[in-house]
Amino acid sequence: MWGYSEDKVGYLRRLRRIEGQVRGLQRMIENDEYCIDILTQIAAATKALQAVSLGLIDQHLGHCVSEAVAEGGDIADAKLREASEAIARLVRS
Repeated sequence: MWGYSEDKVGYLRRLRRIEGQVRGLQRMIENDEYCIDILTQIAAATKALQAVSLGLIDQHLGHCVSEAVAEGGDIADAKLREASEAIARLVRS
């Protein structure tokens, strides 16, 4: 079981809301809406995705990584490296 499993319903709800935001962006483009209004909505959708990402990283560290560290060995090193790379990808985006 993954670390986010307890909050799966919440994550799915948030992602569906983000999906609605993206559909709204498509409609805004189709309706030739003002550029700044579209950019504002893009920023909101981006922030919402970042919030989901941060929640998943937090739960990954608290569940998957902490369990691997408790076991020790190569699996711990791999999980720590994996988490570090995921955080680096988020920071770059």
